[in-house]
Amino acid sequence: MSTELTPSNNFLLYTTQKGDVKVDVLLKDETIWLTINQMADLFGIDKSGISRHIKNVFETQELQENATVAKIATVQNEGGRNVTRKLEFFNLDMIISVGYRVNTLRGTHFRIWAAKQIKELISVCP
Repeated sequence: MSTELTPSNNFLLYTTQKGDVKVDVLLKDETIWLTINQMADLFGIDKSGISRHIKNVFETQELQENATVAKIATVQNEGGRNVTRKLEFFNLDMIISVGYRVNTLRGTHFRIWAAKQIKELISVCP
């Protein structure tokens, strides 16, 4: 996996049914990637809660850090100038694991959505 955001990378905008949450989702290397801040927005909890869940996922060996975390260089506008920073992104496996651990209304909506997606995939498989 490359660690630079380039024009070949794709972004998808996730919006809730009510339109109250909008998260730019990075689509790269056949998976979705989010930062801790983006997961906090998605699930409606603070960053420390997301960090705690991620730590627990690794401690229980549900997922391996080297397979679910990538440092990706991103360009941000700071004070009128573009600054490149390496941010930690977490892949879809981690997003799903965290989504099943959070106890919020948005977390519930995510779990319902995820279950629906899996059912739809199963229904089209021979």
